[in-house]
Amino acid sequence: MTTRLLINGKKAGLEEVRNAVFALRKEGFDIQVRPTWESGDIERLVLEAAQQGVTRLIAGGGDGTVNEVVDAMLKQGFTDCELAVFPLGTANDFATACHIPTQSYYQALKLAVNGKSVLIDVGKANERHFINIATAGFGAQVTATTPVALKNFLGGGAYTLSGLVQAINFQPFKGQVKYDGISKTSHVVVGAICNGRQAGGGQVLAPNALLNDGYLEAVALEEFTPADIPTVIEELTNHEPFVGKFVKRERVKRVEWSSDTVMPINLDGEPISELNVVISVVPSAIRLVVPEECPLIGKFSA
Repeated sequence: MTTRLLINGKKAGLEEVRNAVFALRKEGFDIQVRPTWESGDIERLVLEAAQQGVTRLIAGGGDGTVNEVVDAMLKQGFTDCELAVFPLGTANDFATACHIPTQSYYQALKLAVNGKSVLIDVGKANERHFINIATAGFGAQVTATTPVALKNFLGGGAYTLSGLVQAINFQPFKGQVKYDGISKTSHVVVGAICNGRQAGGGQVLAPNALLNDGYLEAVALEEFTPADIPTVIEELTNHEPFVGKFVKRERVKRVEWSSDTVMPINLDGEPISELNVVISVVPSAIRLVVPEECPLIGKFSA
């Protein structure tokens, strides 16, 4: 097996990271390292790996780096290669939900080089892929506009702090949503289409989501007034699939959104802006290395 670590260049010089690589090489694991330098490097490095017959890629970085690797692999049809995650970001939402180690670089990298892989689904938003969650509206604005320095200083809590500041003047997005033969007008405060379970620095949006069930979990919080807050909180804490007055939860394979104003959308930490977006599940798209008891992998009978 040829294992190659594609690592965010900002993290490549960390002593703890280098020590983990050297330690595992001493144990007999052949880990090739390719750091990034500028925009577009991930796509180029994935193409290079495909041409050279690499059998396992490790995405070393935050959720955005993982997103770039997944998107590049699927766009290039490089799906016979396994993917592992070496979490080096601020929040590491996807890795945390999968129970991939985030407190020990050595343990995380050892799982990445030595763990077993399983087939998982990914999401697709227009022509872009995502592995964890696509957030829209207020949630996407918070993540896209939180300064890097604030993220580094406060960790995942930066998202919550930035969100509280922005919520004061936030206006819902009005648009048309279609799914499962249903079409309706919606005023969205926060929307999320979930393959994984959490985003935004530890906010669990879809606690029942699975990576290998052929579905995405759609969650939407619609416009409400201060007087509605008790109802909103009650509905948000109900994690079962249901359609409440303000919180809507559905299992879907495809969702369409159209609006007259641009809706900010965030794919695993990577922002895009679209008037019209189609989000769909791509079942059994890629092989992901996860812990043996990963809670996001469902056990289905043949």
